Amino acid sequence: MTSHVPIPHNPPLVRDPGPARMLRPSTFWTIADPIPSRLSWLLMGLSIGVPLVLWWLLASTGWVRPLFLPSPAQVVGAIGQLWNSGALPKDIQFSLMRILGGFALATVIAIPLGTLMGTFASIRSLLEPIVGIVRYMPATAFIPLLILYFGLGEVPKILLVFIGTLFFNTLMVMDSVKFVPKEMIEATYTLGGNRLQVLFQVIFPYITPGIIDTCRVNMAAAWNLVIVSELVAATEGLGRRISVAQRFLKTDEIFAGLIVIGLIGLAIDILFRMFLRFSCRWAVK
Repeated sequence: MTSHVPIPHNPPLVRDPGPARMLRPSTFWTIADPIPSRLSWLLMGLSIGVPLVLWWLLASTGWVRPLFLPSPAQVVGAIGQLWNSGALPKDIQFSLMRILGGFALATVIAIPLGTLMGTFASIRSLLEPIVGIVRYMPATAFIPLLILYFGLGEVPKILLVFIGTLFFNTLMVMDSVKFVPKEMIEATYTLGGNRLQVLFQVIFPYITPGIIDTCRVNMAAAWNLVIVSELVAATEGLGRRISVAQRFLKTDEIFAGLIVIGLIGLAIDILFRMFLRFSCRWAVK
């Protein structure tokens, strides 16, 4: 009797892929981690230096006519001339006065209003619909009414900044309250705290960094609005300076006004960041 011995079946050879390939670690592409200060300063320098070099190349090679693109030297000369004549300091003073006046008024109302709307659902239900409706109305559409009601003085310009920033500030402050951990509120009640203590000792300190960031972000909108108001009706201001330069085809002064606005905005942004680090050290990494 013949016995059948089973023949073992050898599986096909599979090539070992080896260890999984990993992306090479790179400081430049780190996620949610800080980068070395030297690299940070280098990248910031490149962000300003590269556009300046490209601007200088375009202007110096003659690819673009000076009427449309003055050289950096011409723009610096225009800034110096406007400053020495006293026109530029005066324009900066008026623009800053309008921005700070309107934005401060909006902030004084938006911070408590947004905090209450975020804290109490009843106040949010009462005010959020009307705030949401007015928020979608372009602030510049109020210019004719503001001129009709208040004339061509300083009041309509300040109120334009106020209207254009109030509702965004309010809603962003309200949203900041949503991130307050409920455990902190419950712990305060457990320890015997009352409603006012929760509001002023828990919620408001927790959202203070968010409030400062809200003001820092919306300050750019304030600049946009004040420049528009000065383009429409003003005798002083950086927007008025740009409008007059456009009328007489002084492109170097237009660029000068834009650069001054950008530098002032950058300085204000840095001040907000410094204030955040100083007042909320516990929230800044």
